[in-house]
Amino acid sequence: MLALGFTAAAIQHRIACGRLHPVARGVYAVGWPYLDGRRRWAAAVLAAASGDKAAHFPTQPYLGNGAALSHRSAAALWGIGTERPGRIDLSVLRAQAVRRPGLLVRRRPSLPASELRLHDDLPVTSPVQTLIDLATELGPVAVERAVNDADKRDLIDPEALRLALGAHAGEPGVRLLRQVLDRLTFHLSDSNLEIYFRPIAASAGLPSPLSKHKVNGFEVDFFWPELGLVVETDGLRYHRTPSTQKLDVRRDRAHTLAGMTPLRFTHYEIRYETHRVRSDLARAAATLSKRSRY
Repeated sequence: MLALGFTAAAIQHRIACGRLHPVARGVYAVGWPYLDGRRRWAAAVLAAASGDKAAHFPTQPYLGNGAALSHRSAAALWGIGTERPGRIDLSVLRAQAVRRPGLLVRRRPSLPASELRLHDDLPVTSPVQTLIDLATELGPVAVERAVNDADKRDLIDPEALRLALGAHAGEPGVRLLRQVLDRLTFHLSDSNLEIYFRPIAASAGLPSPLSKHKVNGFEVDFFWPELGLVVETDGLRYHRTPSTQKLDVRRDRAHTLAGMTPLRFTHYEIRYETHRVRSDLARAAATLSKRSRY
C-alpha cells in the first residue's frame, strides 16, 4: 500500500472506518473482517512472505513472494488431506523462518520453482512435493489414502509419482512413499478399510485379488475368480442404513445363487480382530481350493 502511494495516515483512516481490517502485521482484510478458509490461507501466505528478508521464487515472483502453502495445508487445498486444526503449514525461501501464532513456517531455501503452483490463486507446493511432505508427518495408511485421492482428482497417478520421485532422491518422506508405491503391494482403494484389509488377505495366503470388479451385476470390493470368493468390507459410514443393508443382502444372495462364496467383514473386525479375519479367510481359501479340484 505504501508502494502504491498510500500514506500511513490514509491506511489508519481506512482501518478506523472499517474498510481495512488488520489480520497480521502488514496484512489486512479488505471490506469485511471474516476469514474463510481461502482468505485465511491467503493471509497466512502474505504474513509469512512479509519482511525484508523474504526471498522470491526464481522466475515466478508472484508465487507468494517467498512463501507457499505446504505439507498438510497444501494437501487440504489440493483436496487430498486435512489440515491440522489451528495450524497452517507454509514454506518460505528466506534466511530465517517466520514465527507467528497459528503458523508453522519452514525455511526451505532449496525448494525449486518447478515444485510450486498457483491453485485457486494461492501459492502452494506441487502435488508431488505435497505428497512427499505428507510422508514426513503421516503413517503409511494415511499416505496411501492421499495417493489414492490424488489419483482420483487427476493430480498425479501412482506410476507418474513413482517416476517423479527420482528427482527427489534423499528428501525426507521419499523412502516411505516408495514403500507405499511398491508395485507388489500398492493398489488403488476407495477406503482406508480396504487398505487395511489387503495385508490381512495376503497373510492368509490368498493371491492378489481383483478390486472394484463387476460380479453378478454388482461392483464388489474384492474378488478371487479362481476360488469363486467375493469379499465385501463394510465401513461404518456406508453400511448402516436400512436401504444399504437390504442391498447388501441382495448382493450376497446373487453371489450365492451363482455358486460363489460371499464373505462380509465389518470395520471393527478388520481393525481390531485381525486374527479372526485372517483365520476365516484361510479356512475359506482351503475349502474352496479343495472344491475346485473335484
